[in-house]
Amino acid sequence: MTCEFVATPDTGIAWITGASSGIGRALALRLADEGWTIAATARSVEKLRKLEILGMSTRGKIHAYPGDVTDRDAMRELALRIETEAGPLALLVPNAGVYFPQDGLSGNPDEWQKSFDVNLSGTVNVLLPSIDAMKARGRGQIAIVASVAGYRGLPTSAAYGATKAGLINMAEALKFDLDRANIRIQVINPGFVDTPATADNPFDMPQLIQPEEAAEEIARGLKDKKAFEIFFPRGFVRQLKVMRILPHSWYFRLIAKSTGWDKKPKVGRD
Repeated sequence: MTCEFVATPDTGIAWITGASSGIGRALALRLADEGWTIAATARSVEKLRKLEILGMSTRGKIHAYPGDVTDRDAMRELALRIETEAGPLALLVPNAGVYFPQDGLSGNPDEWQKSFDVNLSGTVNVLLPSIDAMKARGRGQIAIVASVAGYRGLPTSAAYGATKAGLINMAEALKFDLDRANIRIQVINPGFVDTPATADNPFDMPQLIQPEEAAEEIARGLKDKKAFEIFFPRGFVRQLKVMRILPHSWYFRLIAKSTGWDKKPKVGRD
């Protein structure tokens, strides 16, 4: 049985992490425009307060709930607080994430660990208490923000891509059990979005879109009862989907050429 529950403002509130900038901020404002009450979480109190003020001009409301998703106990307490103060949790969008470009020949272990702590463990830390709340209520919707970087390996994305691949697998694996509890789970795989996370990319980003465009795509996908994966921009991502089935030798050659990695000088002796 596949769960087709679609959360609406009438069924409860939405909790969005990583809401102080980029996709999370844009999505909070987009859903608030639809009448949602938003619990917005990020580490920056100042940015969340500014978001709260912007939310005053929407149909819904945005409430700031500062916190660090890597703190498991704090997130469990925050989930309880949100339900007590803001309302029953109907929609969770675990969006908090970091991207540290990695040179495979001189990786930064602290940045690798931070990637795992925020992108993977941080998602789990808000996911589990949310599932508990939704399970008790008999319904809910979760949309995990991953990335097309999780499809196959890309230059500089060894740490980031590994976490996003993990999130895609996590969402797929959870679906079997969550369907049984009337909790709908989706995965969001954006292409390149103009956010602080992509600002350091050392290569051209095809079909780069703005966070507001991403929020519009996500808002539409959340309402699609049949959609497990929400992906955009569609033309670009469909090309990547085709590349997923290419033999490794073709794939590596194509990516090296399209990103300019085939022009990089060799390291060490010939």
